[in-house]
Amino acid sequence: MKFLNWLLYEVHRWLGIGLALFMFVWFVSGLVIMYSTPMTQNRSEQLAHAQTLAPQSGWLSLGEAWERSSAQRLALKFTAKAEPNVNDKAGPISIVDAKLVRIADAPVWLVEDTRGQRVALSAIDGSVLETTSDNALTIAKNWSEAKGIENANVHFIDTVENPIMLRNQEAVKPFHHIAIGEDGLEVLISARTGELLHVSTPIARALYWTGNWVHLFKPLDAIGLNSVRHDIQLWAGFTATIAALTGLIIGWLRWRPGFAGKKTYSQGRTQPYRENWMKWHFWAGLLGGTAALLWAFSGYLSTNPYKVFSPNDAANRPEIARYLGNDIPYLMKEWQPAPFENVKADIVELNWRRLGDHAILLAYTREGGRLVDKTTFGERFNEIALVDGAKRLNGNNAPIERFETLTDYDSYYYPKDHQTSVEKPLPITLVQFADAQGTRIYIDPQDGRVLAKLDQSRRVYRWLFSALHYWDFGWFHYEPLWQTWMLTWVGFGLVLSASSLVIGWRRLKKTFVDLAKSKMIILEQEKLGDKNAL
Repeated sequence: MKFLNWLLYEVHRWLGIGLALFMFVWFVSGLVIMYSTPMTQNRSEQLAHAQTLAPQSGWLSLGEAWERSSAQRLALKFTAKAEPNVNDKAGPISIVDAKLVRIADAPVWLVEDTRGQRVALSAIDGSVLETTSDNALTIAKNWSEAKGIENANVHFIDTVENPIMLRNQEAVKPFHHIAIGEDGLEVLISARTGELLHVSTPIARALYWTGNWVHLFKPLDAIGLNSVRHDIQLWAGFTATIAALTGLIIGWLRWRPGFAGKKTYSQGRTQPYRENWMKWHFWAGLLGGTAALLWAFSGYLSTNPYKVFSPNDAANRPEIARYLGNDIPYLMKEWQPAPFENVKADIVELNWRRLGDHAILLAYTREGGRLVDKTTFGERFNEIALVDGAKRLNGNNAPIERFETLTDYDSYYYPKDHQTSVEKPLPITLVQFADAQGTRIYIDPQDGRVLAKLDQSRRVYRWLFSALHYWDFGWFHYEPLWQTWMLTWVGFGLVLSASSLVIGWRRLKKTFVDLAKSKMIILEQEKLGDKNAL
């Protein structure tokens, strides 16, 4: 028993010393992330600052642009991020998504295929378009005017392949880096599609560098350790969990509240420490240690140790290809753009969506609204199309256990930071299968998009990571409550880690001083022994 008690204290002491700075930086960067705003433009923002479409007769149909661009598309360098079982020969190449927009004053079909490849096709001649730096300046100018920034000086900075602040955008790289005005506003525009994907101010960039970049160990990438960053995150999270757990146990063992007349420490103290830093460390650990433990543990699980959870909660490309079906509906290929008649809304995009033999053309307004010609294309995909698509996606012939329309968010489908109903629409269709994995699929019935695909392991992950790390459930969806809750426990974490730094530094100094004294004593003894020998 004495050995276990000694081991408990030694493990906590030395892990605490080793991780004190890491934990302090972790809490500080987490606090910064709380007040950071995303710099990647979401769907709502892209629509709000897009050019008015105003289609004209003579523009090419999607099918014409797709066929005319065939040779150019096949010659393009493949830039989409690789996925398991996905390569250039993984079945026939087909269209997943197609949008008709106006970019740099020109009509463009933005198309994503079943490989994840994204291209911009001219609606005038069907050629594959590349956004030049001059085009990017025009796009940035149009965006700034839509944003209400008048007569801004727009100038080109450089073209970058993999900007650090833009994640998961391999399919649309490289990017033109453009400055707007004299106040440090900068944007990133895809050279492949012409989309403006990233907007940052000096403050937003500063928050990113001190928040997300540090919190996720991104500095390791800058020094060439990107290949081992995942493993370092994994073991840092694991050791932080052990340090928090041992500290919490020690705190409970050393707390003597004096309940039921039980003995306290001298002078009625409920903890054994007299020195301020030790007292702050004790109380911050006792009161906030559980929160620190949950954050450390959920951070460890975020690395998906030993692949115990499914990779993600999105359908992969082969699954999406099966879901949609290989044949592009005739109406989708042959429909010809024409001027709008009796339409007062400011339409900025026409979006073709398909599912099996069905296709729907959606018109998006600047405010994010969706309009549809019900008489020609139908208002939404019917139940048969949704069921058949979900079965193709799941691919295991399992029977459907549950099929229903959700008019409100649930625990697995809900808006996250800065998301609106454009990113997380309602109502949606939920399809759950009676298979071993408990597969659950969320589908937008109006545009047919697969919004999420979760098996049992991802639902467990949602509670063990997201719920414990972000507290994104129940009443915590109310912003004031969430802010108060998070600030309270982050505050305890800052006190806990700051006191760890002071206590750890003192311990190290004492250890090295004692070691130096021991060496001096040994040297003195050796000299004395030499004199006696003489």
